[in-house]
Amino acid sequence: MNEHLADGYSEPCAQCAAVDWGVTDEGQFFCRNCHNIIEKTREVVDDSTFLRGHSRISQLARTKKTGKEGARQWMVCEGFQFILKSQADALVSLGVCSQFKTEVMWNFWKRYLQNTGQAFTKNPLSTVRFSIDVTSESEPESIAQSEQSVRSFASSRTGDISASGISSDGELSVCSGSTDASMYVSAKDRKSCNLMNMPRTLAMCYLALLWVREAITLADLLRLASERRVPYINVHEDFPEELRLLGRDANIFRVESLPSYSKIRREAVNLAQVMKLPAFPTVSQDCLLHPIPLTVRYLLESNLPDGLVVWVHKVIKQAAMDDESFLTFDPDRTRPVLICYDIQAVAIIIVTLKLLFKLDDRVEWTLTEEAANKTKKKVFSFERWFKIMQPAFKRIRQKREREEARKQWKSSKPLISDLKNKSVILKKRRVVEHLQHRFQMLNDSTSKQQSPTATSFSSFQFHWGKDEGSDGSSMHHHRLDCTFKKQGVTRLANRKYWHTYLGRCPSHISKDHFSEIESSLPRIYVWLLDLFSFLLGVRQAQVYDEVLVVERRLLKNKTRPKPPRKKSKK
Repeated sequence: MNEHLADGYSEPCAQCAAVDWGVTDEGQFFCRNCHNIIEKTREVVDDSTFLRGHSRISQLARTKKTGKEGARQWMVCEGFQFILKSQADALVSLGVCSQFKTEVMWNFWKRYLQNTGQAFTKNPLSTVRFSIDVTSESEPESIAQSEQSVRSFASSRTGDISASGISSDGELSVCSGSTDASMYVSAKDRKSCNLMNMPRTLAMCYLALLWVREAITLADLLRLASERRVPYINVHEDFPEELRLLGRDANIFRVESLPSYSKIRREAVNLAQVMKLPAFPTVSQDCLLHPIPLTVRYLLESNLPDGLVVWVHKVIKQAAMDDESFLTFDPDRTRPVLICYDIQAVAIIIVTLKLLFKLDDRVEWTLTEEAANKTKKKVFSFERWFKIMQPAFKRIRQKREREEARKQWKSSKPLISDLKNKSVILKKRRVVEHLQHRFQMLNDSTSKQQSPTATSFSSFQFHWGKDEGSDGSSMHHHRLDCTFKKQGVTRLANRKYWHTYLGRCPSHISKDHFSEIESSLPRIYVWLLDLFSFLLGVRQAQVYDEVLVVERRLLKNKTRPKPPRKKSKK
């Protein structure tokens, strides 16, 4: 993004009071300190802009004060802009490159506003404004934020309520939470709006991370949001004082749980198409999202031997999963596919383990006994690996469950809509505070054991080695002995490979088959699916489906019929 100095304009920013203005290549004035956009514009034409062909910028609607003292109206997109900036700041503080925020996220956000007609266009859509009134006591309603945004969009198009949020009789209208029948929006309007919601903020962050080829996967991003390192849960509580929301308006930004991995992935594809993004930078082998370096990360995480790297690379090559055109996201395709890089990496590891150890509840243990009979030291034993991993896996799962329970207690608050009078409010608040205090006492020992550096983020959830506090002894340097030589040819000790049905369901009847066949699968295989799905925070069925994708690509040459041999002419 090319920026120009705003010479001669010295008014302080309304949000942060800084006097540090810049002008984008589209002519829009913005604060360099907090990225607040104002209505002042200057026409600048620059063909090198990221938003080529859209360099003439219109003014954003001016925020207006209502008739009530202490109330001010804001555009909904300003609230989401604050959230996106907070998320970008958090990711940069965790080590993401600075251009992620200053160039990519900022350009994505401008492009989104422009393509949805909310700003950066000659005829901006009359988007909704929400109001902040410190003197009112509105009651919150649990309405989904996407529906809130759609109703907000509809309210700006009705005759009874103006776009400024003031009703025809001069009274303040909370148009973002109105449930009037006139606010109904058809499915066509809902689809055409493409309005921002909370899950889409994470989707936009992920697209920007993918654009700068950062090593943070989608599973990592959701984990960061779960651990409150990236603002998402109840982020509206961190709004600046002049942006404090009450009542129904807060429901647009209020979320108390994380969206699923699949939802964020779908939203990312949808956003990329809405923004009309070009093909993303190539995911080559020097990018940490490439399956070769990414599988190494999960091999280390799962305490598997270094010798598996060679076999993993063979699987990647045989399945043609190192092809840059296959790995690179291109929203301009007819059916764009956003690869699940992290799930794909663990699926490749599982397929490799099936190749070497079969994983049928019998062969892996037989090969372990044969390895134990050999005189060589530090030969990898599947049985010993399982005995180290299984209790460590159980401990970390219990730890995460305790942390989740503690977060739920900390975030528990009395709902105003459930309280009848002030005495009931005070009584329920005392009960909640008492329960929180008792629960905290039960977990004091866990809190005291955390080191001062507990706030630092690590992509690894296990720690292997002989150090104090490690999850178990490391097996990274154990020799992998899974082959034998016969007549000078190296062969795998496991001679057969099993797999479930690899056929594809028609798209109109596609469904989850894992739950139907889970009970018939080998238990060690299901345990591996459970282990890796837990590490990524996804469902076992998602990992299972990705294993099928790898197997189809790996075995497709063998499943095709061979052409008939031509008879040689004598």
